[in-house]
Amino acid sequence: MADTTVTGLLAELAALEDPKMRAVNEKHGDDHGVNLGQLRAIAKRLKTQQDLARELWDTDDSAARLLALLICRPRAFDRAELDAMLRASRTPKVHDWLVNYVVKKSPHAEELRVAWFADPDPVIASAGWALTTERVAKKPEGLDLDGLLDTIEAEMKDAPDRLQWAMNHCLAQIGIDHVGLRPRAIDIGERLEVLKDYPTPPNCTSPFAPIWIAEIVRRQQG
Repeated sequence: MADTTVTGLLAELAALEDPKMRAVNEKHGDDHGVNLGQLRAIAKRLKTQQDLARELWDTDDSAARLLALLICRPRAFDRAELDAMLRASRTPKVHDWLVNYVVKKSPHAEELRVAWFADPDPVIASAGWALTTERVAKKPEGLDLDGLLDTIEAEMKDAPDRLQWAMNHCLAQIGIDHVGLRPRAIDIGERLEVLKDYPTPPNCTSPFAPIWIAEIVRRQQG
């Protein structure tokens, strides 16, 4: 039977380490070489274990932290814990999974969205924008969408990469979901040209907002 102690799981993750995968991941700022499908298989075996998740997180090992985020109970973390976890997320994948798999399911998501959105650290602010994009799509009532477009128009072009990407996603989401603001969203995208030349694999949608908006709207109407 597999060892489900932290020590045993770290050894299991280390055995799955693939140098080629690590090399690819490191180009994106991530520092692990474990296949995510294998990581999910371990999580499926472990099921939800909040105490073990906390122990795995405390190792500061990226693969262990990703596993922790898959087996944790999102609603069990308090606001301060989630804030500290985000600030301790050193790599993009850990940051993204924390926001998407844990914070979005937390009762503290809206409070953290507001706090992170205004944070001077662009990586923290990018999490606030990601949560704002979620609200644009699912619960836009009460959001100042025109104000968001004003901020995007003024700041996205020169924003650091992570923040720029999050702002661009928000721009596209506004254009996709809010037909009255779609022409302005497309116009902002066309003028700023952010991610216009981003290399996009075949059969994938370009992250350039005007193309992204047009493609998703076409699918929805198709």
